[in-house]
Amino acid sequence: MDSPVTEIEADLSFEHVPETDQSFENALEKARDGDRLTVDDAVELLTTGTDTDGIDRRRKERVLEAADRRRAEVVGDEVTFTANLNNNVTTACNVGCLFCNFKDTARTFERDADVETAGFTKTPAESREIVADAVERGIYEVCSVSGLHPAFALDDEHRELLEAHPEPKEINYKPPEVYETNPGTYVDQIAAMSVDGVHVHSMTPEEAYHARRGTDWSYEEVYRRLKDAGLDTVPGTAAEILVDEVRDVICPGKIRTDDWLEAMEAAAEVGLGMTATIMYGHVENEAHRALHLKRVRDLQDRTGNITEFVPLSFVHRNTPLYEQGVIAGGASDDEDELLIAVSRLFLDNVDHIQSSWVKYGDEQGLKMLNCGADDFMGTILSEEITKRAGGDYGEFRSFRDYVEMITSIGRIPVERSTDYEKRRVVDPDDPPFGPQLGPKADGTPLLEGERRAPADD
Repeated sequence: MDSPVTEIEADLSFEHVPETDQSFENALEKARDGDRLTVDDAVELLTTGTDTDGIDRRRKERVLEAADRRRAEVVGDEVTFTANLNNNVTTACNVGCLFCNFKDTARTFERDADVETAGFTKTPAESREIVADAVERGIYEVCSVSGLHPAFALDDEHRELLEAHPEPKEINYKPPEVYETNPGTYVDQIAAMSVDGVHVHSMTPEEAYHARRGTDWSYEEVYRRLKDAGLDTVPGTAAEILVDEVRDVICPGKIRTDDWLEAMEAAAEVGLGMTATIMYGHVENEAHRALHLKRVRDLQDRTGNITEFVPLSFVHRNTPLYEQGVIAGGASDDEDELLIAVSRLFLDNVDHIQSSWVKYGDEQGLKMLNCGADDFMGTILSEEITKRAGGDYGEFRSFRDYVEMITSIGRIPVERSTDYEKRRVVDPDDPPFGPQLGPKADGTPLLEGERRAPADD
């Protein structure tokens, strides 16, 4: 009998493969000239040429140089960051994505479960308390991405429809009284986190899909109600790789590519800003990465609402993909650098490319700022998703950390708002550097003792 790994590997014969009739030199020349790149161009740059095996280091450096030059032309030498908090509401989820170790089986959250859950669910009141405390300390953005808890409904009207559904199991619904903790509704949670003018960045396309299940409501209707409750912008996560043959392997229970794009367009239609992401370095190849970039660029052509693109290098430890032997590891440093660089060169309609210290760490994260990236995330205060997958780069960066790191590579530290509308150049000779753009920010450090000792990594 074949082993499970052999069976899975046999399924990884993809239609899209990194083979083109383009040449690396032609693709690089187009990139240097600022011409709009094709998918084949992107494949050549991501592979440093499909005419040779592996990554050619000399060619890679030429791609990075072109991307860094483009970054300087588009945004200059500023490196931005923001004062934010992650407040993920629940880990309860039954979708079963193979790349995820954030989730906990929703059954373990039920009152009569025979095992104690390893996860958490927060009530709206608890979310409000967490955010209010962080706002008092100076943050001005709360980012919230959660599991698809079966008791979640969009609002009270949605709950009534879910309660009346003849087959609640088919729509992944159980009433709140089944669970130890009631998460409330999405509208309740958004309203609770909307404290003192804080910017609420939440409700991914996957969560919006969950918030309309069992109805004929459009994504526009869902996002309109959420916006009325206090939602400001939408994180373009749940994108993973926007190619369905990859999604069939890593997240077969998740929304399809067309659904993700439809939800994002709907968010833009009701006036919500948004980001876009890619999660790479698992089963996909360079052709899939290039197709993903094309779909994001096309979405931006249609909406113009994407403020930044966020490459997320897959953290493989503790995930089913790794534990089941489907993959041996994540992306290499070379692949990370090329993905950042080609994102800058290909996404000619997105100004900002983010380097994630959560995924890359500080040293490699700084390297990415010389490969085309210009944003360095935010303070976060608490990071749960990557940590549960085996990430080991910490959960917090102070403004002092940012100033020291950014000036160390000769760049200019700039505090920004979520939508990049507000900006403040931080003077490295005028500490303390704490946030100043938020409703209660006054320049003091976010954490007590920050002036005396750097944050632990």
